[in-house]
Amino acid sequence: MVVVGTWNLENLYRPGGEYGPRDAAAYQAKIKAMAGTIAGIAPDVLGVQEVGQPEALADLVGALDGEWHSALSAYPDARGIRTGVISRLPITTLEDVTTFAAPLAAVQCADDGPATDQTSRGMLAVRVEPAPGVTLDVAVCHLKSKLLSFPGGRFQARDEGERARYGAYALYRRAAEATTLRGLADRLTGGHGRERAVVVLGDFNDEPLAATTQIVLGPPGSELGTSGALRPDRGDGWRLWNLNSLMPAGEDYSRVQHGRGELIDHVMVSRALIERVEDVRAVVGHGLPSIGDDPAVRRDAPDSDHAPVVARLRL
Repeated sequence: MVVVGTWNLENLYRPGGEYGPRDAAAYQAKIKAMAGTIAGIAPDVLGVQEVGQPEALADLVGALDGEWHSALSAYPDARGIRTGVISRLPITTLEDVTTFAAPLAAVQCADDGPATDQTSRGMLAVRVEPAPGVTLDVAVCHLKSKLLSFPGGRFQARDEGERARYGAYALYRRAAEATTLRGLADRLTGGHGRERAVVVLGDFNDEPLAATTQIVLGPPGSELGTSGALRPDRGDGWRLWNLNSLMPAGEDYSRVQHGRGELIDHVMVSRALIERVEDVRAVVGHGLPSIGDDPAVRRDAPDSDHAPVVARLRL
């Protein structure tokens, strides 16, 4: 059995900076709470997002029992957060992607300034070996946020026109990033998804039926819960299956925004794994805090505003 999961760690910085906890006590409380959550879910491979400092991730790993390995993307965003992986198994890094999949053009991301052909954060692909001769490839992403920010560090728009424009800019970029992630998945499966064990996971910043999330799945028509779910066809070598529909009812969310639960953290698998899934769950515990539009108010929070999403696979 292999346990894989994804967790947005919500601004994992050491104390004293612009984004991390204000003091050492708040930081240690966060590290302790997160280490307890990880110990409870006991992952073999955990994709992580919002690692603000490599040293902070090292602190978290150091608080865990046993031997752990880690890898981080070399491409953080403007405030320094990046994707990564922690694992009980040795890690081999396969790719660290930041440029949009060709021939996608650069997209507008603000009223003024140049367009961008770069993802918000690097997308990291790694390989682990759960057993001799058995490989598992894992890609970790953190797509462009739908929590909008505006010029000058504002989280509130001046008017509805500005809000709509910046919502569109974020959507342009998230769609380009989803297409780039699909390209990474293509390289990992190589058209052999029936045999190759591939997991694509992370914070997609959108729900299962959103167009950006659907881009990553590949050819439509075999989603879990449909009549063609496990019917063999030519798309099986490339397609990914989102495991969201296997989550227990009432616990199928990974964040609460303005009082509404939403599933924006996803685990997708290749055909080789779809019938090896034991269970999938979001570790919501006693509930998640409801967040608003200003992330700064949570800088001293003792845990994350996201729930880990975890799948157990038979390998």
